[in-house]
Amino acid sequence: MKCPLYRKGVVDIMKKVGLFMRILIAIALGVGIGWIAPTWIIRIFSTFNEIFGNFLAFCIPLIIIAFIVPGIGELGRGAGKLLGLTTFVVYLSTALAGMLALFVAKNGFQVLLPPTLLQAVGNPGDALLPSYFSIEMPPVFNVMTALLLAFLLGIGIAATQAEQLMKASSEFKAIIGKVISSVIIPLLPIHIMGIFMNMTQAGAVAMILQVFLKVFAVILLMHLVMLILQYSTAGLLNKKNPLRMMKVMIPAYMTALGTQSSAATIPITLQQVKKLGTDEDIADFTVPLCATIHITGSTITLTSVASIILLLHGQPLSWAQMIPFILMLGITMIAAPSVPGGGVMAALGLFQTMLGFDEAMISLAIALYIAQDSFGTAANVTGDGAIAQIVHAIKHRTFQSAQLDKGRTINSETTKTPL
Repeated sequence: MKCPLYRKGVVDIMKKVGLFMRILIAIALGVGIGWIAPTWIIRIFSTFNEIFGNFLAFCIPLIIIAFIVPGIGELGRGAGKLLGLTTFVVYLSTALAGMLALFVAKNGFQVLLPPTLLQAVGNPGDALLPSYFSIEMPPVFNVMTALLLAFLLGIGIAATQAEQLMKASSEFKAIIGKVISSVIIPLLPIHIMGIFMNMTQAGAVAMILQVFLKVFAVILLMHLVMLILQYSTAGLLNKKNPLRMMKVMIPAYMTALGTQSSAATIPITLQQVKKLGTDEDIADFTVPLCATIHITGSTITLTSVASIILLLHGQPLSWAQMIPFILMLGITMIAAPSVPGGGVMAALGLFQTMLGFDEAMISLAIALYIAQDSFGTAANVTGDGAIAQIVHAIKHRTFQSAQLDKGRTINSETTKTPL
């Protein structure tokens, strides 16, 4: 009689454990088991990783289409100048966040992670044990085809107002979202455990964890720097204290840490944004939109993750390679912030096509990103308040300027009118 209840209790506990904690547990188990497990056990997990990696590669083009098509289609259906203004401010903020991360990576990671450490780590994928067998799962089309098709369909839907195609793309997104939340995300801890188990067996895990912890701390610091820059701009435009504005947004930050979803945090974010003094109509429009397209925290994380993995594999960081990657992130990750873990899933195609990541590099990227996903989401959500305040200030100044021009025109016409 106790067994079913016990099992139910264990399942309930696991459901309550967040993805962040599951990833940490997976890494700890991978390192622990890797020290003592015989080679044949490691190869069993290596076989699982091989199959899971093939399934992930199959899903990547589908994820790109599922996120980008309805994201661009829905964005194009928005009305008025407010949509264009908000989108411009968000994209500019996202691009600047990526540039900040790249600047720190090029100038700071070399100091934080000296060449001797990078050489000691070597290529983490070289020493991994092979799998027993593999199951081929060729994608329907390659990543570049998926990107081109997604942009073509998304822009086409926005331009032609194709209601049926928009509905179909939204339903397809729901299906792929279910695959991510019910299959990929639950299996990720096992996949990551297998990767770290294998790296422990190869003797590289201690160095890699040392690198990851340092990069993790730098990423959190950059999140804070970016939020200060955003709120300093908003405070300057609205003549408010940026630190007090950030303090108002703390409840949204803490809620996002727990939910790992910008969409799930919308009610709290909206409430706090209105407390900043944002016009209700602007807050009601910008907060849900930013929950979909504002990804400064995630951009910092993904750029940093990509940079450190390239350095670990002995590849130089170049502006010519990384700037297009950063600019594409702001477009490719449309609608990804609403799905826990969706940011890195949407970016996998860019890792492959623009940076040349292989399976081992992608696995490391997923592990490092997911481990801090809640902090990236919290930075995204907190920054929504600054975006709303910037849009609020620009709209009011534009309105006042228009009223002033209108007044001048009326006065000029009155002056010219004969008595």
